[in-house]
Amino acid sequence: MSAAATDDRAPRERVLELPHLRLAARVWGRAGERPTLALHGWLDNAASFDGLAPRVPGLELVALDLPGHGRSDHRPGGVYHFIDYVADAIAACDALGWERFSIIGHSLGAGVGALVAGAVPDRVERLVLLEGLGPMTNLEEDAPAVLRHAVEQARARARKTAGRERPRPLASVRDAVRARLMAGEMQVASATTLVERALREDDDGLRWRSDPRLRLASRVRLTEGQTLAFLRAIRCPTLLVRAHDGLRFDEQLARQRVESLASLELVRLPGGHHVHLDDPEPVAAAVRSFLTNNP
Repeated sequence: MSAAATDDRAPRERVLELPHLRLAARVWGRAGERPTLALHGWLDNAASFDGLAPRVPGLELVALDLPGHGRSDHRPGGVYHFIDYVADAIAACDALGWERFSIIGHSLGAGVGALVAGAVPDRVERLVLLEGLGPMTNLEEDAPAVLRHAVEQARARARKTAGRERPRPLASVRDAVRARLMAGEMQVASATTLVERALREDDDGLRWRSDPRLRLASRVRLTEGQTLAFLRAIRCPTLLVRAHDGLRFDEQLARQRVESLASLELVRLPGGHHVHLDDPEPVAAAVRSFLTNNP
């Protein structure tokens, strides 16, 4: 089969009803093909996989909008905890009727995917990590300062927004794309793909769908030791794709994480943090090869 995108790999929209909220998703492939959950990065959405998914045939690939992102529900209250995305991902697979599945995750989604694979190793068949190898961590002794900063930030935001009218709408999609490019380097076409799913049109203009609370700092993070324990619990074959100009890793921590995985293939590719969207074919080729070698 040609590696190029084909018409029968056009995405479809789906909504998953979880016990606590609704998740929107984009779906490629057919039921009965290899079930694969795709998890996007922070402030991105399911369209993050629009370039990659059609180029990896043989999968029923379901790309979620994580809570607070894209067209999915916002959490009902409080703040967004990274660890909750793990439960959301497992609940989504339950809603899909998947007992066993593979995961493709980018950035934040790679961190979530790694923790899912460590938490329920009997359910995850293959793991593809794009520009991420587990979540951000803190030293134990930094926990009080991390919590203090997060609480103070949330209090400041509450004071700032109390009694205020909604922010002014965006003037155009072009302005939204410009704002997205300021948040992280990527090609204009990639930013446009993400922005088109990230906007909604109200009576007074265009607004972001994403929950502003996503920008609040985490109140608690795993320690590095806890993260390594999750990685050691992963049993499935794992592919890590790193971009030459992508996310900057602490190389000592990255080496410890790599050594914690039982089965890891590492591929380095030219490009930036959103290489899977900017230049999807080399990433797709790496994923196809990995899946072929791990049937």
